[in-house]
Amino acid sequence: MNLPNKLTVMRLIIIPFFLILMVLPMGIWGSVSFGGATIPATELWATILFIIATLTDNLDGRIARKNHLVTNFGKFADPLADKILVMTAFVVLTGIGTVPAWVTAIILWRELAVTGLRLLLVEQSGIVLAAKMPGKIKTTTQFIAIIFLLLHNVFFTLIHVPFGEIMLYICLFFTIYSGVDYFYQGRDVFKDGFK
Repeated sequence: MNLPNKLTVMRLIIIPFFLILMVLPMGIWGSVSFGGATIPATELWATILFIIATLTDNLDGRIARKNHLVTNFGKFADPLADKILVMTAFVVLTGIGTVPAWVTAIILWRELAVTGLRLLLVEQSGIVLAAKMPGKIKTTTQFIAIIFLLLHNVFFTLIHVPFGEIMLYICLFFTIYSGVDYFYQGRDVFKDGFK
C-alpha cells in the first residue's frame, strides 16, 4: 500500500462522510455567511471534504507517475474513486434541487458506458484506454462545477453570475464530447456485433 494508493483509499473513505453531511438536516450546525450568501454549515463541511478529495485525485496520480508507483490496485481504484465521488455529488445535488435530473442522468450514463468500454477493451485486447485531453477537461470542469454549486456561487453573488450553473453546462458538453471520443477510439471492440 504505497502513498498514491493510500490517497486513493482516503478519497474512497471521504465519499460516505461527504454524503452524510449533505443529507443531514440543513440547520443542524447553523449556517455561515459569505459575501451576501448564506450556506448551511453541513454543506460547507461537505464542500471542504469534496475539495480535499479532488486534491488527492490530482496528487496520487502525480506521485505514482513520478516515483514509478503505478500498481494494478491504483489503476482500478483511482478512476473508480473519481467516478463514485462525482456521481455521488451529482446525485446529491439533484436531490436538493440544484442540478436538473436529466443532466445527472447523462453524466451517469456516460461514466458507466465508458467504464464498460474500458473493461471490454482490457478483456478483449489488453488495451488500457488512457485518459485523453477531453476526458481530463471533463473531470476538471465537473469538479469546478460541483464545488461552486455546493457553495451556491458564493463568490459570484455580488455580481449575479451563476458560475456554478455555467460550469455545469460546460462540463456536460465535455462529458458528452469525451464519451463520444472514447467510443470512437474503441469502436473496433464492437466489430463482431455487426457481422
